[in-house]
Amino acid sequence: MEPHADVEPRSGPVDYLMAVSESLATVPVIGKRLTPFGTLVAAGLWVGGRAPGIASAAVKGMFMPRRGACDEQPSKRTDQVCADALRDIVPAARLDIEWPTPGRLPPVLSHQRNRRRYLYRVSVSYGDSPEQVLDVWRRPGPLPMSAPVLVFVPGGGWVHGRRALQGDALLSHLAERGWLCLSIDYRVSPRNRWPRHLNDVKTAVAWARANADTFGGDSDFVAVAGASAGGHLAALVGLTAGDCSLQADLPPEADTSVDAVVGIYGRYDWEDRSTAERRRFMDFIERVVVRKRQDRHRELFRAASPIARTGPHAPPFLVVHGTADTIIPVAQAAAFADRLRATSQAAVGYLELPGAHHGFDVSDGARTPAAVTAIGIFLGEAHRSYRLGRKKSGTGKHGDQTARRR
Repeated sequence: MEPHADVEPRSGPVDYLMAVSESLATVPVIGKRLTPFGTLVAAGLWVGGRAPGIASAAVKGMFMPRRGACDEQPSKRTDQVCADALRDIVPAARLDIEWPTPGRLPPVLSHQRNRRRYLYRVSVSYGDSPEQVLDVWRRPGPLPMSAPVLVFVPGGGWVHGRRALQGDALLSHLAERGWLCLSIDYRVSPRNRWPRHLNDVKTAVAWARANADTFGGDSDFVAVAGASAGGHLAALVGLTAGDCSLQADLPPEADTSVDAVVGIYGRYDWEDRSTAERRRFMDFIERVVVRKRQDRHRELFRAASPIARTGPHAPPFLVVHGTADTIIPVAQAAAFADRLRATSQAAVGYLELPGAHHGFDVSDGARTPAAVTAIGIFLGEAHRSYRLGRKKSGTGKHGDQTARRR
């Protein structure tokens, strides 16, 4: 690891372990096999005192979903909450549907079934790095002529960017409804410093614009969704189209714009230190992800903070978060949605799921079916609005990027 003056004053045992792991990763032949050590060290720093909360959320979601749903929100079912969250941006007729019933088992148990049914291609390269790969999800048989495209960004605290087991419920739901979905891996810390994570997601979006039609998708409409750290990355992609400082590995003509964004229990503020939880998070970001001090590089942290990048240029957004999230407090998602509503000219939806924990779409079978249905309705409406606007303007395939970015 390169020595860095910004982190030297705060060096401790964890920092030294990460330095050792980065040095080991450069060893010829065996270095690649040693890189997981650094990931484990960084993940340990991120988890820290959060371990009890993470374990509690998983247990409650997997083994007590129905009880949690009743105890924490007795007066309103999840499907009603989901419909209410979309009423201002989706016609009422599209919300008058038979919503799915709550499941008894955690969504993760359907992983193998979903893969057999919808996984079309595995480990397709979208860049030159070994980590820059994606899976293609789509239903069997021909897709519609205008099959929209979704790029899904997994979470992992910016130290684990692997698509395995993440997003299955949403990907299979959209694939069944004719979407082409691309679930990506990306480079992570501590070996890779910010903004390489974001650059990879933007590279995947540009790849989708150029190649989605190869798999039956309409590369004119590309949405992005992400969970946890992936929610942060997805939001930032949506708010920074064409920002050359955040896509250094891409040619200037690369189209990194997206037509809709879904952030699922994401982290949207990389500046605020007003609470103990936010101070712990910022310490982690400084030491592991950015490897620079916020007090010396305020603009860098502000540029990486989605809540500071909102404005009239934002595409349609849906922010999804659970009220029982102990990893990222729900108030942070609500503040981000409020800022979007105050500044954006596009539709903004905010879905607050009563009783849902961090990672609910993996562990919570009671809430996930309705939540992914709501996300699908939101994305479907964004796609319909886009097609209507393109028809009115006469913009053809691979048309004007400026119009697409609003």
